This record gives sequence, structure tokens and C-alpha cells, in this order.
Amino acid sequence: MTAPLLEVRDLVVHFPVYRRGLLRRQIGTVKAVDGVSLDIHRGEVLGLVGESGCGKSTTGRAILRLIEPTAGTVRFDGQDLAALSAADLRRFRRRMQIIFQDPYASLNPRMTVGDIVAEPIRTHGLADTDDAARARVAELLETCGLDPDFVRRYPHEFSGGQRQRIGIARALASEPELIVCDEPISALDVSIQAQILNLLRRLCRERGLAYLFIAHDLSAVRYISDRVAVMYLGRIAELGPAETICARPAHPYTKALISAVPVPDPIVEQKRKRVVLQGEVPSPMTPPSGCAFHPRCPAAQAERCDSERPSLRSLAPDHSAACHYADYSG
Repeated sequence: MTAPLLEVRDLVVHFPVYRRGLLRRQIGTVKAVDGVSLDIHRGEVLGLVGESGCGKSTTGRAILRLIEPTAGTVRFDGQDLAALSAADLRRFRRRMQIIFQDPYASLNPRMTVGDIVAEPIRTHGLADTDDAARARVAELLETCGLDPDFVRRYPHEFSGGQRQRIGIARALASEPELIVCDEPISALDVSIQAQILNLLRRLCRERGLAYLFIAHDLSAVRYISDRVAVMYLGRIAELGPAETICARPAHPYTKALISAVPVPDPIVEQKRKRVVLQGEVPSPMTPPSGCAFHPRCPAAQAERCDSERPSLRSLAPDHSAACHYADYSG
């Protein structure tokens, strides 16, 4: 197997919390990402799924160094991104792009669509002339299902789905190899979500792109991803092929997520075994000792789970789970 395009090892992102007032003093630390390791190969889609606040978006932004990691290493095509200077990182950023969650906030309202999509082309010197840049913009808009004549319009003149297509065109403009898709469909209507997912799948297939696809919708992740990483409270709980994760989840948290996804067949839905979690997600400022999931886990064993932090262990080829008692039952 070829070397991964992206290698993330023991990624940590902690945010200090300060007391308000005249004398600012640190009173705690939010452990947003607490030791995440994952790989993405060329042309592969890795889905990163979990509840809101589990650290998915922070992980994606730290990989691109939009947020500076506290610890850990991120290697892109063998190069340690943390060791790069600002100038070298800028050259690497051409190969790594992001599609943001909110299509209403991610586009500059003072710029036309043509200028928004052309900005990466001009920044990285990917067109020799203005005419070549305009032709490239028109091609990108058409590729993303938009009329090339829209170049003179402003973002407020478009719907949410159209704005997200503009964001995708902008991400493609620098000819990247990896795109972090930060919940790109969560702010859209269901019918538009399907269109955007199909567009992303087509672009991945045609251009050989690699995606880190961040979402909390397991059905969307299963549709677009080759592999899935399930995240809980800043850590990876389970990692494996998308079909295996969805059909035979091994971690109790993954089983709970799968059971919460509705099934369109009412007979099957009625017979399904539901996993109802008790309590709330703990605060990332004060995560539980041992296994982060043990206060809510129906399979927790007090003598081990509340004191020993589980590491990702292999259950089958390409499938691992961070649980002392992970199995395929249930």
C-alpha cells in the first residue's frame, strides 16, 4: 500500500479558559482534541462523525493549521506541517483546502462570485493572464452546477445551496489534493443536501480528491465515505470501513449512534433494538478519567473502565475500536 497523503499522530488541541475581570487568570483548559490519530490516502474519503462539540471541526482546522495544535504531528505528503515557515505553509495550502459549514458566512459579501472563485487562482499564480483566470472561473462554476454568467453577482443573490456550490468552486480553484469538508450540508435543506453530496462524490471520482468529510449525519457519512472515524469527547472511539461501521458497529457509542438513525421501513424500524444513552456529554474541561464514554456506557465495567483509558485496538483488518470490551453483538 502506498504511503498516506495525510498522517495525523496524537493530535492535541487544548484551549485555555480565563477568569473574567481585571486580573485574567487561567482557571481551566478545554480539551477539544485529545490525542487523535488517523490517515487519509489519495482519492479516499474519510468520514469523521460524532455529536456536536466532540472536536470534529477543531480536528479539521488543526490539520490545516487554521488552528495551531497544542501537540502531535500532521504530515502531508511526508512533510511535517508544524515545521513549515509561513511562506512554505502558504505553498502547501494550495494543495489543502476547506469547505466551510455555513454558506452564508463563508463568502465575502463585498466580493462578486467571480472575484471569490478567482482569488485562489491569482494568489497562487495559477493563471498567466486575466483572461485565463476568467476562463478558469467560468469552468469551475459550470463544473459545480452554476451558470458562468453568475460571475458578476454577489453572494446575497443566491440560495444556500448555490452559495455552497460557490464555496466548493473556490476550494477547487487552487487544484487541491485534500479538501476538509466541515459539515458542508448541515445548514442546507434535505433535497439540497443530496445534490451537494452527489456533487462531492462526482468531484472525488473525477479528480482523485481526498476528503476529510466531517458530519454528524451517519447516513450522509455512509453514503460518501470509504472509511469512518467515530469521535467522542475529543478522541477516536472507532475506526473502520464505512459499511462495516454501519452494519457491524463494535463500540457501544457507535451502536448508540447507529440505533438513532431512522429506517424508512416501519416494520424494520419497529423491530430494531434501540440503544438509549443516559446522561449528557461530559464537559471537555473536566473529561472523565479512564474511558471518556464510561459514565454513559451500558457495557461499562467499573473496575477497569473508570480508571484505564482504552487505546484503539484492532478487531479485524482495517477495523479498530477504543473499548476494553468492544464486540459485534447487539
